[in-house]
Parts: sequence; structure tokens; C-alpha cells
Amino acid sequence: MKDVARMTLEEGMIIGEDIYSYRNELIVPKDTVVNKKVLKKLEHHSIICVTVKEDVDFATTHFEKVRLSREFQSFQLTYNNCMPIYAKLMNRFVETGVWKSTSQLKDIYLKIAACAKTGEALLDFLYNMLPREDTMTHAHCLNSALLAGVFGTWWELSQEDMMLLVQCGFFYDIGKLKLPQELLWKSEKLTDLEYTKLKTHTMLGFELLKDQPEIGDAIIKATLQHHERCDGSGYPSKLRGDKINIFAKYIAIIDAYEAMTSARTYRQPLHPFQVIENFEREGYEKYDKSLLQPILYHIAATQLGFRVRLNNDEEASVSGTVNKDSLSRPLLKREDGSTIDLAARPDLYITAIF
Repeated sequence: MKDVARMTLEEGMIIGEDIYSYRNELIVPKDTVVNKKVLKKLEHHSIICVTVKEDVDFATTHFEKVRLSREFQSFQLTYNNCMPIYAKLMNRFVETGVWKSTSQLKDIYLKIAACAKTGEALLDFLYNMLPREDTMTHAHCLNSALLAGVFGTWWELSQEDMMLLVQCGFFYDIGKLKLPQELLWKSEKLTDLEYTKLKTHTMLGFELLKDQPEIGDAIIKATLQHHERCDGSGYPSKLRGDKINIFAKYIAIIDAYEAMTSARTYRQPLHPFQVIENFEREGYEKYDKSLLQPILYHIAATQLGFRVRLNNDEEASVSGTVNKDSLSRPLLKREDGSTIDLAARPDLYITAIF
């Protein structure tokens, strides 16, 4: 809602709060649609300022409210202004094979990250971003760099290691810039030959970075190893456990999270409980459990208090967790005080968050 001068009121606006006269008599109740009669009454009572509803006040889900907020609009403007600068830096690097712009990347990160008051707000903002098709690869890495700052805080990294992780986010998928867009963002399932070609992006990125004086070893290894998995099922070298660089393990989680929470041509972004469920389904074998668990705990904690809608159309509020290994299936509370333990109800699942 916002306060506006009576003189600027227009017909069709919705009154946001009850309006009283100087004698404390109700003149116009909230939710009244402004018309000529309302305008005349306000003028008669010499009302100077009134509260009216904005689009965000009519939003139903949590993410709709975020998308319509002034904070998100400011974030989106800054992000969209920085994107072409970032894309130009990375494209020029791929074309020339020479990197000398680390300070510019740091400036981009700090400028965008400053638009969000909290890490949770930043995650919400990124969830609502819709990248253009021609910048999807750049957006994936820019988003990952921003996520690295949030996740790095949750991992309790030192400031030095967190900024190193942010740099890893900027660079780790740069090898994809040497592959065709239609391969990278194909909506149908890739053929075996296409998938084999896609997997070369880790080596392509490694070749680009390995001889750059400004690029550290952690960034190079994160680029090469971010698709390695702790159970040995990854690529390019099928490394296991401690053989995988720690920054590659960090980026593997960030990369998967970013992919799940970004819109694609073939699906909407997954909501937080769907993300947690996907990680729980196979993540504790593929990703380092000691690194993954604190991230899932934090994501689940950010949802406490939100209302959700279930697949049976019932609505309730998230009140907590029952089982730490089932964070995707929280305890819900109905308005009448009764509870729903989703961990004990496999037939129910969350479809929307308010």
C-alpha cells in the first residue's frame, strides 16, 4: 500500500485503510473503489492524504508479492544494467583468451548483492528473474556468483574464501560459451552424442583458465570438477569423495540449486520444498552431505510461517520439521490448530507457497 495526496486520487483506485473524519467518524471504509462520490466526500471532509492499495496487495503467492515489490524492481534494474557488462567481459575473454578483469567482476557482484537486505531476499529476487534466451548461460553463472555469497555465509566461510567462491561462480561454466546455444538449452532430452558433447564444457573451461595469471587454482579446479560426484558417478574423471576439490563441491551444490530455481522454456522454477526434495532424493550420495545439509536446513527455515497449498487444495502454515532427513515434508498447522505431518503423508505434497 502507499499514501497518496487526495488531489492525485483516480477513479478505480482501492482504498487501503479506513478513512476517518477529524471527529473520528468513518467516512470511507477500506477496500472501497474510488469513484466520483468518494472523491467528493473526501473533499467535503478536507481529507489531505489517503492510503491506497498497489498491485502487490492483490498478489496471492509469496513469489508474486516479491515480484511486485519496490525492492525487487530496484534489484531487477541493477541486475539488468550489470548483465551486459558481465556478458561482454566473459565473451571478450573467450574470444581473446586473455583475462584481466577480476576487479570488474567484484564490482558487479557487490553492486547487485547490495540491492538485497538479506540472503533470503536475494534468493527470492533471483527466483523471480527471467533471463533472455541469448543470455541464459551468462545469467546462470552470474546467479551462481550471487548465490555463492549467500551459501558461503551459511557455510560460515571466511570473507576471503567466500569471495573466492563468488569468483568460482562467475567462471565455472565458461566452457559452455564455446558450445552451441541450441545444445545448451535444448528442451527435449539430449541424445547420447549431444550429451557427450555437452560434457566437454568442463574441459573447455579448464583449457581457458589454466594459464591465466589472475585465475587461482580453486577456480580452475571448480571449473574442471563441478560435475564430479562423491559417489563417483560424475565427470570428467569420475572422482570420489575427498579427491574432489572443496570449491568444486561447493559449486556443485550451487549449480544444481540455480538450475532448479531458474525458469526454463520447458518448465517453471521449482519452489523451495521441491528443490529440497530433489536434493534429498539422491543428493546425500552425490553431494558432500556435510555441505549439503546446512544449505537445506537454511532453505527450509526460510519457509517457516508461510502458508502453503497442497495437492488436495487444502491450505495450512509451515510450523516446523519433524524429521531432519525429510526437510521437504514439514509439519503444517491448519487454522483450527490441527496439524499435518507431511513426512507421514506420502499422498500429499506442496504445490504453492503464499
